[in-house]
Amino acid sequence: MEQNNAKSYSSALYTLITVFFFWGFLAASNGVFIPFCKEHFHLTQFESQLIDFTFYGGYFIGSLILYFASSISKVDIMNKMGYKNGIILGLVVSAVGALGMVPAIASGSFGLILTVFFIIAVGFSLQQTAANPFVVALGPPETGSNRLNFAGSINNIGGLLGPVVVGIILFGSAAAKIEAKDVQISSVNNLYYMLAGLFIAVAIFFWFSNLPKVTSDEKIEPSPKANTPLLIMFLAFCLILAADPISKAIHIPSQYFVYASLAIIVLTLVGTIFAAKQSKEGWGAMQYPQLILGMLAIFTYVGTEVTIQSNMGSLLKTPEFGSFKESDIAPYISLYWGSLMIGRFAGAIGAFNLSKTVKYVLTILIPFIAFGIVLLVNAATGVNVSNLYGYAACVAILIVAFFIGQQKPTRTLSVLGLLGVAFMLVGLFTTGKVATFSFISGGLCCSIMWPSIFSLAITGLGKYTSQGSAFLIMMILGGSIIPPLQGKVADGAGNVIPGMSGIHFSYIVPVLGFAYLAYFAWKVSRELRSQGIDLDHVEVAAGH
Repeated sequence: MEQNNAKSYSSALYTLITVFFFWGFLAASNGVFIPFCKEHFHLTQFESQLIDFTFYGGYFIGSLILYFASSISKVDIMNKMGYKNGIILGLVVSAVGALGMVPAIASGSFGLILTVFFIIAVGFSLQQTAANPFVVALGPPETGSNRLNFAGSINNIGGLLGPVVVGIILFGSAAAKIEAKDVQISSVNNLYYMLAGLFIAVAIFFWFSNLPKVTSDEKIEPSPKANTPLLIMFLAFCLILAADPISKAIHIPSQYFVYASLAIIVLTLVGTIFAAKQSKEGWGAMQYPQLILGMLAIFTYVGTEVTIQSNMGSLLKTPEFGSFKESDIAPYISLYWGSLMIGRFAGAIGAFNLSKTVKYVLTILIPFIAFGIVLLVNAATGVNVSNLYGYAACVAILIVAFFIGQQKPTRTLSVLGLLGVAFMLVGLFTTGKVATFSFISGGLCCSIMWPSIFSLAITGLGKYTSQGSAFLIMMILGGSIIPPLQGKVADGAGNVIPGMSGIHFSYIVPVLGFAYLAYFAWKVSRELRSQGIDLDHVEVAAGH
């Protein structure tokens, strides 16, 4: 990376992390916006989850377009454009999408709303592709992960505030008790006018900011064989969008197409492992089993993280979970995303050069302090946070898990994966507040999985590390596929277990997700050992 090391880039870093806030803010606020759309447009649970499908699908498609364009031209397009210009372009694209939401909602067309969400996400994809390496480049390489951890914490703050702010804009104060059908369209318009204005303001700010010029002389490594599985996954992505129309045309239940989409993606990645073992030439980073296993793990992790909260709004509206109104759901969505902040703040302790005693004390204190911040943010909006106090027990369980994990990526991922399975099962076999807190605790388990998976997946890739990282980013696709899958399970599982609603039973999906992540930790550890790689000295900090 070319940069002027004589200059302090702290102000540039503070400028750059504003986009991290937006990613967290909008992604988390979907948990409030989805139940509003479901009620307003009279959607099935599957149809409501198409918001996440298009939002996270935009990340995948945006990354895919950049990858193929760079491969065909043999030029790193983002690098040639410049990271600063890439972020500005991404902000402008997202602003166009936000402004497009106003006529989309006025038209009454849910399909048009999904298109607008896709445009916003494509802009986010450009921002993310540029911002992550930019943050790393703003200083010594050895402290790059610390800067990403800091940026990630700002993302978490956006995730914490998103549901709260959007809930207030749509439903008013916590005391208002407004239902989705009573929300004024002008409130929704104001939300997206505000977002568009912020995107444009930050783009202008970036344009005039004296950010350093950062470039890379890294050559693009050709990997023609990798193109095939990527294209197959793209077709599987499109299959979900076409599930309902095809179902009506040929009279086959639409859920089969959704299940087929997931099966195609999983089998394509597994098949790639065996194909690459036959001949490594032309596969690039995909010749390494740990990367393919990691791609599937990132896919599963993002999908699991997103689907828990995306379906929670509908879950909380059921009688066995309290028959919540849409205006009462925001604090629980906020607590879920706040749970990721709790875990990531605790995980970041390992990034600092502290004594063992201080680390132990902070590992106990920081999660409860972060939990206190979550309560304060919600209390400031008039929410009665005494209903959330019991969640402290779940935070205490996370602290125990951190001590067992000992900051090692394999062990940490195993422990959190198994803990996630346990929490989801408790949620499945109980109801009310115990089940609600158990499902929300999935956020605690997901909190530091991203860096654990990422570090394990790119270990040993050598010159293919950059390409492998790009493939892993594409697998944010999981956030697009798994929530609609759970939606289909919810719509079709009403009578599977007597007395259990379909939306409640659908939480079997994150159970399976956490189970794979625990399996990945075991499998990738064996794979790396077979390559002579010892991870005992590796520690993991907070991440994406």
